[in-house]
Amino acid sequence: MAESDDMIDGLRQAVRVSPDNVPLRQHLADTLLGMGKPPDAEKEFRAALQLKPDDVKLKFGLARAFEQQGKSSAAIVVLEDIAKRSDCPARARLLYARLLSAAGHDDDASRQYRKAIEADPGVADVHLADQLGVDAAPPRSSDDDHDDVVDGKVRAAWEEPGSVSGIEVERPRTKFADVGGLDEVKEQVRMKIIHPLKHPDLYKAYGKPIGGGILMYGPPGCGKTFLARATAGEISAAFLSIGINDVLDMWIGNSEKNLHELFERARRGRPCVLFFDEVDALAASRADMRASAGRHLINQFLAELDGVQASNDGVLILAATNAPWHVDPAFRRPGRFDRILFVPPPDPNARAAILRAMCTGKPVDNIDYAHVAKKTEGFSGADLKAVLDRAIEAKLADAMKAGIPKPLTTKDLLTAAGGVRPSTREWFATARNYALYANQGGAYDDVLQYLKL
Repeated sequence: MAESDDMIDGLRQAVRVSPDNVPLRQHLADTLLGMGKPPDAEKEFRAALQLKPDDVKLKFGLARAFEQQGKSSAAIVVLEDIAKRSDCPARARLLYARLLSAAGHDDDASRQYRKAIEADPGVADVHLADQLGVDAAPPRSSDDDHDDVVDGKVRAAWEEPGSVSGIEVERPRTKFADVGGLDEVKEQVRMKIIHPLKHPDLYKAYGKPIGGGILMYGPPGCGKTFLARATAGEISAAFLSIGINDVLDMWIGNSEKNLHELFERARRGRPCVLFFDEVDALAASRADMRASAGRHLINQFLAELDGVQASNDGVLILAATNAPWHVDPAFRRPGRFDRILFVPPPDPNARAAILRAMCTGKPVDNIDYAHVAKKTEGFSGADLKAVLDRAIEAKLADAMKAGIPKPLTTKDLLTAAGGVRPSTREWFATARNYALYANQGGAYDDVLQYLKL
């Protein structure tokens, strides 16, 4: 013990002689941390960061010192900043994953854990991996027959080889409770998708099939994709998220084949939520097309929705678009996307709930979420995320200068909000024209009601 104290005294004396020597300060801080003196180590890491604010090793050391003192929120703030960098150490990601898991953010923790073991398999933590439901070792090759979890989402065992086999089949853990606002939209989804699965006998008594399609539309960043994933989580169903690149192929006929294979995979894994993002790219109006290849794909899409060759019972089809006016009218026929749901920007209560959820696990100081919500009229969920990111970046800049992480305040969020413009305004400028002058079937009545026109 006396020998260790002598070594610390010698290092301190060396630092006094050469106070601007960053490696020397780091060595002293690491030594103090290794000897179980995190408060002293924190002081030295802060002093070193004042000399070299962007040093990732020093930031990781400060986070370790915070973690050993039980200052989890402060450690998360520092690690969140480090994790954005390409040179983030694998052990920093591992510590970040542990703290996120302890704070209840298993999806984010799974993502960071996987990145950690991909960068360095030697940091694998069997206990943490078991807790997250993730393979402790790095992902195996695609030839292996296995179930695993990626970013907190379970890959289904019935995934098969083929031209679309690379698409991940998930088992989302997100539930409706995790989605702020959108109560009316949630209720529509419950009636169309969730209740039929939970009460099949009642629906069969009325001859109502289990399945069907819902088309969600609205400005970008308002939670359409998140809601689709939460729908699968509510019923513990498989989830397939399909993008245009998963379907389209340069060779004639292959796009239709890919689309058919996707529906077949969903049918084999029922109950399954099949989600088409930006569906207008795959279901564009045939009146606007010149090439026949696009028409063939749309005809194939319509045939799959109708279940011409196989029943879609138990296949729940959700689609999202920012431009419903570009979707072919045939998709709105009953039995296809027979529910068209407007997903508006979150209302004040929803914005407050979204902000509160986003701030969970971060150091905050009595934030008046309701007040911030009032000052962010028209903001989408993505806009609110941008507000929080700006506020955190400003706070991190202050913390790096002062060497002390300070909590986020209402003023910080309001200041950040002043620099963000609602991304929904441009969408409503376009939607307003369609709602007023191209709304013969009443498809956009919800937009008119939202705009109070």
